[in-house]
Amino acid sequence: MWDPVKKDLFTAERGAGAFRNGQRLRVPPRPGLDGAALATGFPFRQQHKIDRYLSIFRALFMKSRSIRRAGSAALDLAYVAGGIFDGFFEFGLSPWDTAAGALLVTEAGGLVTDFDGGATWRTRGNVLAATSGVHAALLDVMRDTGVEEKDL
Repeated sequence: MWDPVKKDLFTAERGAGAFRNGQRLRVPPRPGLDGAALATGFPFRQQHKIDRYLSIFRALFMKSRSIRRAGSAALDLAYVAGGIFDGFFEFGLSPWDTAAGALLVTEAGGLVTDFDGGATWRTRGNVLAATSGVHAALLDVMRDTGVEEKDL
């Protein structure tokens, strides 16, 4: 995956690791949301879900250091793999938005799931990606806000 702004090339191969410009990537060991930098995208194709999204956003905004919206889910996932962001969440993504970035995250030691911690993110497009500690905290926020994968 190419980042044209920073001129970074992200690569990964299942079982062989994730890399940025040839340098090995490892997600940082952040234990939770305190001090975490998160990335997201807005559910512009699913405006009927805005209230659910805003409840999640508000809860995470209050518990993390920052939330950014760069505009590319693929690059947001690459930045999670590279430790620029500690976590990422978004509704309704397509497989081409997530396939390469999810491989980068998992090969860098992170986790990628749906909002319930399962594997439907590949088909439903609701994605949580993060370091293990941040991922657990993201799942807690999903539960605390009453967001369930079956309802999205």
